[in-house]
Amino acid sequence: MAQGHSDNLLFLTDEQLRRAIEAMFFAYRGFTADPDRILAEMNYGRAHHRAIHFIHRSPGTTVNNLLAILGVTKQSLNRVLRTLVEDGLVDSRVGQRDRRERHLYLTERGDALERELSDAQRARMRAAFREAGPTAVAGFREVLEHMMDPELRRHFAVAKEGDR
Repeated sequence: MAQGHSDNLLFLTDEQLRRAIEAMFFAYRGFTADPDRILAEMNYGRAHHRAIHFIHRSPGTTVNNLLAILGVTKQSLNRVLRTLVEDGLVDSRVGQRDRRERHLYLTERGDALERELSDAQRARMRAAFREAGPTAVAGFREVLEHMMDPELRRHFAVAKEGDR
């Protein structure tokens, strides 16, 4: 980032930051509204959505890796995974090298649900990005990355590399 550009941002007032925080809350509410409606029909919540998303992004991921990405307790994740496995959306396989590990894959039904949830969010983001323009999109991504804790930024960087 250019030095002059970052200097201007050092002068944001508390009120401007409060408005940005509120914008983030309302944007998140909009971003999750469509998937929440779909999930509610299945008696699922956002934890189910996050698990499905990251299993899709990294087929065969381990339960421990998913725990690190989601930052939830093992008990909480196990509750979510148990439901997804019982409902036929996730397949949990014993590790080939380490039989204590469980590797997670979406089933056909899981892939279909993931696609439905992602399509809804992509449509909302595509429309917002189109309205805001390429410069705003690049700035938005940069701000989000700088808001991430360093460990989560590393997880994100690994996911970005997989996109290439």
